[in-house]
Amino acid sequence: MATTAGSGGGYTRGGGSRGAWGGIFDRKRGKQLKTDDDGKGGGLRRAVGSLDLMALGVGGTIGTGIFVIIGEAIGKSGPAIILSFALAGITCVFSALSYSELAAAIPISGSAYTYSYATLGELVAWIIGWDLIIEYGFSVSTIAVGWGGYLKDLLDSLFSISLPTAITAPPGEGGTVNLFAAGLVLAVMCLLIAGVRESTRANTVLVITKLTILAFFIVIGITHFTGGHFKPFAPHGTSGTVDAAALIFFAYIGFDAVSTTGEEADNPQRDLPIGIIGSLVVVTIVYILVAVAAIGLVPSNVLSGADAPLTEAIRQGAGLGSWAGDIMSLGALIAITSVVLTIYYGQTRIFFSMCRDGLVPGGGWLSRLSPRHVPVRITVGFGVLIAIMAALIPLSELAELVNIGTLFAFFLVNAGVIVLRRLEPDMERPFRVPFVPLFPLIGMVLCVYLMTKLQGTTWWRFGIWLAIGLAIYAFYGRFHSRVHRDADPEPEPAA
Repeated sequence: MATTAGSGGGYTRGGGSRGAWGGIFDRKRGKQLKTDDDGKGGGLRRAVGSLDLMALGVGGTIGTGIFVIIGEAIGKSGPAIILSFALAGITCVFSALSYSELAAAIPISGSAYTYSYATLGELVAWIIGWDLIIEYGFSVSTIAVGWGGYLKDLLDSLFSISLPTAITAPPGEGGTVNLFAAGLVLAVMCLLIAGVRESTRANTVLVITKLTILAFFIVIGITHFTGGHFKPFAPHGTSGTVDAAALIFFAYIGFDAVSTTGEEADNPQRDLPIGIIGSLVVVTIVYILVAVAAIGLVPSNVLSGADAPLTEAIRQGAGLGSWAGDIMSLGALIAITSVVLTIYYGQTRIFFSMCRDGLVPGGGWLSRLSPRHVPVRITVGFGVLIAIMAALIPLSELAELVNIGTLFAFFLVNAGVIVLRRLEPDMERPFRVPFVPLFPLIGMVLCVYLMTKLQGTTWWRFGIWLAIGLAIYAFYGRFHSRVHRDADPEPEPAA
């Protein structure tokens, strides 16, 4: 088998005649993918431990979802939002197990994109990579816009500084340019350029701080608890609870970003499963406790539609004065900052992998690393683009694409476990999903079920984005792929 110089990557043909579209199902061998992290050719630096990975997962997850989305979802479910959080969490558990197996077996940068390349072939890998770009990019932009709003409220409450809406909101939402959202993205960009070790350590500090603030909220909720607020528990029945779970799923987006650190984890075979599953467990527990505390403080109808539901709950339900609400607003700022850091980081690593594989125009130039082993050109390019979107574009409707993109990625990761178990049964797997194929199949079914609960407009927008991606692959990617250029045909192993 021929390998690409400087990469150590190995590829295998999908078999059959090449033809005009031959090779679109070529895949990378999982066991040979491991050699991409051998440190040759200026690869990414291993500098992230299991604690940093857990903090990365928690940092990328606890943010806008719990501080904002609970106010939108509780109108659908009422107090049963506790079950909605649990349902969304269970959906993620099966996918987290699959992510853990593939991350430990294929410890390479790229997350679901790389896993799909190793299991389902190049075309599917391109589709999921293109999907992850929109998921991560719009997620960062949308979250950054929310950061600017919280900063405005906090400055007004603490210092009576009233910032004009013209510089704190994008056009279409009463403003001209959201300078603070753009400023946050550019500040995070500079931190990421400094290096992965510096970025993850800063994120760990942010995560500890926001968990402390949420613990404060939970304690206040328990000490001012009113059980009557939980009646009726499910005013809109099971359908309302499930609909809320589809929306609440946004609150779980981010833990999968841990898998993008495959080439930068100190001991990926051990640390990646700990980081992925551990962060999901922590997040689910925190979410359920926060939901119980919030409803214990005020009735669900008070939280419904609130722009800052946790701040509203602690101000109205605890009677502690404005200072308690200010602490929650500060917590929201810190939480959103760490989410932007984590998701932005994950996006750069996924795109780095796509560039390295030759599927993106100018990929060789873009994927060059700095002396600190950081893909600076990719980081700056996405930083400027995301900052412009956060400053100028109202993304409330586009944010719906984040949910469907994530569920689609989770579906393919679960499928990838089943496929790779059959194609390479002897591959080393430091972590194994139990009860295969049952658990991955359950994960796939739950993902599809939640996707059916999303609006029709979300589906056709997602379809348009995928069509654009397929056009790019058809006219560029398939002609410049390293698989097509450098690999010699080799038969698949016997199933």
